[in-house]
Amino acid sequence: MKLAFQHIKKRFGDLNVVEEFSREIDSGELVALVGPSGCGKSTLLHIAAGLEKPSAGAMLADGKPVRGPDPERTLMFQENALYPWMTLVQNVALALEFQKVDKKRAEAQAREWLEKVNLKSFEDYYPHQVSGGMRQRAALARAFITRPKALLLDEPFGALDALTRMTLQDALRQLIREAGPTVLLVTHDVDEALFLADRILVFSKRPATVLKEFSLAQHEKTHDLSEFSDMRREILSLLGIHAEQGGDEAETVSETQESLEGVAV
Repeated sequence: MKLAFQHIKKRFGDLNVVEEFSREIDSGELVALVGPSGCGKSTLLHIAAGLEKPSAGAMLADGKPVRGPDPERTLMFQENALYPWMTLVQNVALALEFQKVDKKRAEAQAREWLEKVNLKSFEDYYPHQVSGGMRQRAALARAFITRPKALLLDEPFGALDALTRMTLQDALRQLIREAGPTVLLVTHDVDEALFLADRILVFSKRPATVLKEFSLAQHEKTHDLSEFSDMRREILSLLGIHAEQGGDEAETVSETQESLEGVAV
């Protein structure tokens, strides 16, 4: 699915959130939006999902105006939003049941997707019986089970510890390779953006404008992002953070995520 933001502006009363934003996201591409909290990144994601209407401009999906939510465009939040009274398999199957899929067939497919995210043997556990990372794996399975054409991710791993976050980034990348959706990712984690994205858009403070675009589509990446150290420093500099060269850089980047998270529309 091709997404097109055409001269998007957004205001909430007197609050100007997005000054003007125009970009096309090609089918199968993963684009990360990085910027200070409150700058309008999540608002753009909600416009793409059809949850918010732009104050001006047009949002298109495969050339057609977005007029509201659609299962072809799935939005996944930082909170897993699993129903606590349902098992993991029931939570994942529910996405298909909403689309009138037979319950038995939906649960069979849910078990397949839970296995894809390494939750085999945990299908019949309740959310409170598993870790936060496992709950988020189940949320990933639920997001992918309907095979959306576009996946809209709003800080999906932001509440997890660093090691769990990296493991889920690997899982997400594998699922994207298999299913091939267009992905728009909002993140405060610069390393996450570098690892996952084909393009990174760095935003200014509110009202949101794009300071610079970075392309990474030609790179086969691992979690060793040393080859992107110059790009990382430039992104951090655009965000107003000075990253030291050498051994202190990782610590500075970590502190940067905390500072960006503390200050989000």
